[in-house]
Amino acid sequence: MLRIATAIVVSSTLLLAQSESVYRGFKSADSSTERDWEMKFRSIPSPANMKSYMERLAARPHNVGSPYDKENAEWLLAKFREWGLDANIETFDVLFPTPKERKLEMIAPTRFTAKLAEPALSVDPTSGQTNEQLPTYNAYSADGDVTGPLVYVNHGIPADYDELERMGVSVKGAIVISRYGGSWRGIKPKVAAEHGALGCIIYSDPRDDGYSEGKVFPDGAWRPPFGVQRGSVADMPLYPGDPLTPGVGATKDAKRLSLSEAKTLTKIPVLPISYADARPLLSALDGAVVPAEWRGGLDLTYHTGPGPARVHLVVKSNWDQKPLYDVIARIPGSTYPDQWVIRGNHHDAWVNGAEDPVSGAIAVMEEARAMAELRRQGWQPKRTIIFALWDGEEPGLLGSTEWVETHADELLSKGVAYVNSDSNGRGFLQAGGSHTLQSLVNDVAKTIDDPEKHMTVWKRLQLVRMARTPERAGEHANGDLPISALGSGSDYTPFLQHAGIASLNLGFGGEDGGGTYHSVYDDIYWYEHFSDKEFVYGRALSQMAGTVVMRLADADVPPFEFNSLALTIHRYADEVKAAWQSKHDEIERRNRLIESGALEASADPLKTYVPPAKEEIPPHLDFAPLENASDHLTRAAAAFEKAYTAHFAASATQSLAEKSFMTERMFIDQGGLPRRPWFRHMIYAPGFYTGYGVKTLPAAREAIEEKQWGDADAQIARTAQAVEREAQLIDSMTATLTP
Repeated sequence: MLRIATAIVVSSTLLLAQSESVYRGFKSADSSTERDWEMKFRSIPSPANMKSYMERLAARPHNVGSPYDKENAEWLLAKFREWGLDANIETFDVLFPTPKERKLEMIAPTRFTAKLAEPALSVDPTSGQTNEQLPTYNAYSADGDVTGPLVYVNHGIPADYDELERMGVSVKGAIVISRYGGSWRGIKPKVAAEHGALGCIIYSDPRDDGYSEGKVFPDGAWRPPFGVQRGSVADMPLYPGDPLTPGVGATKDAKRLSLSEAKTLTKIPVLPISYADARPLLSALDGAVVPAEWRGGLDLTYHTGPGPARVHLVVKSNWDQKPLYDVIARIPGSTYPDQWVIRGNHHDAWVNGAEDPVSGAIAVMEEARAMAELRRQGWQPKRTIIFALWDGEEPGLLGSTEWVETHADELLSKGVAYVNSDSNGRGFLQAGGSHTLQSLVNDVAKTIDDPEKHMTVWKRLQLVRMARTPERAGEHANGDLPISALGSGSDYTPFLQHAGIASLNLGFGGEDGGGTYHSVYDDIYWYEHFSDKEFVYGRALSQMAGTVVMRLADADVPPFEFNSLALTIHRYADEVKAAWQSKHDEIERRNRLIESGALEASADPLKTYVPPAKEEIPPHLDFAPLENASDHLTRAAAAFEKAYTAHFAASATQSLAEKSFMTERMFIDQGGLPRRPWFRHMIYAPGFYTGYGVKTLPAAREAIEEKQWGDADAQIARTAQAVEREAQLIDSMTATLTP
């Protein structure tokens, strides 16, 4: 009994200490006031309201350019105004192709014609809205009518083509079939074209999101046999947004490229198909049996080909411009109206989009309604809060990118932070973003209750992390749970990686399973049967993201923290150096095997045997500038934290506040990344061949990974300069805190 009583006392003491602690960025009195307002805010979001919003927004298909997309935007605008917010719609005109002709048929060794359609299900009311649904297709695929032998390429990433080359399989003049996964879908036709393929088919394998994972829809959450994943295949690692207006907003008078000049359009035709349509094609392949890790969940032997299967692929689109409707609402700041905290989620979908994006959009709506209610009670944020429901995210982050490019000058001086969400579901907190905001995410997560587990969402995430990666449980000495770095795939990209605005991406998930992504079955029926059935995790997202926004908007100085940033960048620098060493050792080892005769190429009996060539040993690279800059950042962060602890209450000034949110800008290099100058952030970027997947210290890392030894030293130096700029700005912030 004594131990139990002691535990209760300790627990109570910790809770009391937490309730009385001063929030980062706040003076003591302001912190107490903020705590009261945040508690009031978190009591307002309503699952019942969220359910009603979803029933309205996801009632019909609402892709870009559709009538219901515009109707939704106008309804959202009316709701914001009903709540007393200043709101408007900003419009842009963007290239958005839609299908005109699609055909996929096998012409040898037998004939088969793919259905290319998702059947309506009697239990699912909206799945039969065929007159309004976009057909199954990949936006921004090149037009084409091609015929060739079929080759299976696994996920269709560069490493898969390396493996095919070792197996003696070429895709030149062929049509490739790739399964979803391994990388973003747009990388698959990009790499296929680089290797001489004529066309690309992408299918959903049941091993990844079908019956291998669980019961299929409508009996379970997973993708049914004829379910298809639509999606964009634009080369977004070059630049997102409207393909015809890179770098500038797609306003009516914007200067536009011709279709032939648009670098993000694919070079070959691409079409997505279901695993029911893929099965006859894969069954007809011969050739080598694929490696074990290439095998999917279909009941067949997976072969590479080429042939004897030959296929005929036709893709033709209407290359039209369509309007976008970004819905923007504002709560003006009382003290710093020209400092903006922006909260966003998109509202467009490929079809009905209950999970993607409506589950996130309804959380933003309840945050806006709750803050409007707080205003009626007397609350007013110090900084202006902007709520944005973007259009055109699905085809390529169109609405957010065009808005950022249009407002670039304002955002440079006014943008404090951007908080994004996209899909949301049942499960645990998932957070990624700028590591200057890692401490804030942790602090807020400790105030949000998990609706099912009777603990905070922070504690639940800690338990999940400990179970999955126990070796990383103590990674951060300050007790923070690390947040992930952001690559791409949602609307934070233009804010973070082009404009240099500190950003977060927040949501819940991990326990709702699912294989309806970008299909007609991502609808209300699926969501209410297999995801956040009671909309309680929608409320948790509103509470979590809304509290983060309030904390950023109300603080005397935005609550950025730099020790976590310094620790993370130091780790990234170590990883880049290790990547070079790994390449060096790998090439050196292979060359020794070639010299000894232990490594021989498989001789083709029809060709003259050519022994494998030795490869150039990677030269020594100068990591000293990056190591020195990283060390300076570590010292600067520590000095700032010491000065903050000692002097913040007496020294918090507008100058310090303005410098704090300029820290993310220091990582922007106006020259941009090699081959893709639109991406300008030297710490976080989507990979050139990963699409959504992040590459940290991307300029230096990709030069090493792609063996661009002549450029590697220069990219290491550019990265070091960005880190050094950050350290120097933090030093200047410390000086303002030191009496």
